[in-house]
Amino acid sequence: MKYIIRPYRIEPGALEVQYIEEDFEEFQGRKKMVAEIMARLQNREHLILLSMAPSPDGDDHLVPVSFKVGHELRSKETDPSLAELVSELKEHITFTNRKIFYSWIGGTRRQWRGQHHYRALTEQQEEWALRNGYHEIVVKTKNKFYAMRATLDHLRFNVIKFGRNPDDNCESKVYLSKLIKAELLRQHRTERMMVETV
Repeated sequence: MKYIIRPYRIEPGALEVQYIEEDFEEFQGRKKMVAEIMARLQNREHLILLSMAPSPDGDDHLVPVSFKVGHELRSKETDPSLAELVSELKEHITFTNRKIFYSWIGGTRRQWRGQHHYRALTEQQEEWALRNGYHEIVVKTKNKFYAMRATLDHLRFNVIKFGRNPDDNCESKVYLSKLIKAELLRQHRTERMMVETV
């Protein structure tokens, strides 16, 4: 299967992400809104990717079914949530003289899960990060997101920190990373086609 991937600019990409996240029951109360996405990505290097698939209506129209959004993570962040993330990672990630990419949010609509759209997007994101001089990709998830953790395991992300929640271990935070090197491209398995930027 050849995956069709489309890069998006901030505003149309944010709109698509918000629309797709409406399908995610597991993100209730934490879904990202257009304004939040745009505010986070303004004035920093970022990447919005969506995987496209034929519409279930049976026509030739392609619809976005999966997304990944990521951005540069700096050693000195002014955004409180990013400053907290850097603080959590500073003993596990070297920021000095290195570019760190934060794979912020992503997911796949329920009907298209299990078809490796998310893997294709992750591999495309890794190739982009390598071309743009990044040294490492970091991800944060929760212990309870077992499918996400399994995907990251298959993609060879390493756990670098476990932030235990003393009240509910399912809510514990898991921090993972992957070094970006040219040889990692040989591990990629998906066949992808990039289409025009929107």
